[in-house]
Amino acid sequence: MLLLRSLLFNLFLYTGIATVFLIALPTLFLPAKITLLFGKFLGYYVIFIVRIFLNTKVEFKGTENIPKNEKYFVASAHQSMFETFALQSILDYPVFILKKELLKIPLFGLYLKKIKSIEIIRNTTTKDNLNFFDRVANIIKNENRPLLIFPQGTRVMVDDKVPFKKGVGRIYEALNISCVPVALNSGKVWPKNGIIKYPGKITVSFLEPIKPGLNRNDFIKNLEMKIYNEIKNIS
Repeated sequence: MLLLRSLLFNLFLYTGIATVFLIALPTLFLPAKITLLFGKFLGYYVIFIVRIFLNTKVEFKGTENIPKNEKYFVASAHQSMFETFALQSILDYPVFILKKELLKIPLFGLYLKKIKSIEIIRNTTTKDNLNFFDRVANIIKNENRPLLIFPQGTRVMVDDKVPFKKGVGRIYEALNISCVPVALNSGKVWPKNGIIKYPGKITVSFLEPIKPGLNRNDFIKNLEMKIYNEIKNIS
């Protein structure tokens, strides 16, 4: 039964994504806000098929912690593909930081460029990487959209407590705005490896913002503590 549910889920997931990509093609020639609407739709779609095929309830906690009238960025735990879609249903058209390789994927890369995603080349020093934090600050300053980052750097297992990447501290300093930490347990339902998905409950918890003004190391320690403590509470 788990295998059948998982196969049906994957079928509807990838068919749905492909269908939305094809329908949204004209938006590549229209304002980016219209393209972003399709991203938000995919967020709701993924939440829907998680409920239908995986018998999994999705709960968003602490949404009152999302600032309403000021700039902010979001630092989220990363355990599965779920949050890359689902967070778009709650946040106001987030700006993503992503691996440059993703921009090379046919069609998908065009959409990522259209919505002004910010690429980075990992584990290397390039001219683009040297001014990366200036580019991030400039884009967020001129966009009425929050930045969304995954400070663990990659998907991890629910119980893994990997150190956060130091770059999140530099982003915090460069932006000089509040950071909203997000804890979640999506990996219990949708693990990073394998095709099998599991029934259960996914909780996405928006925590109290960390105000600007800390030094980068203290910020990272605070962020790690908040997110990992909350993951323990909801898992």
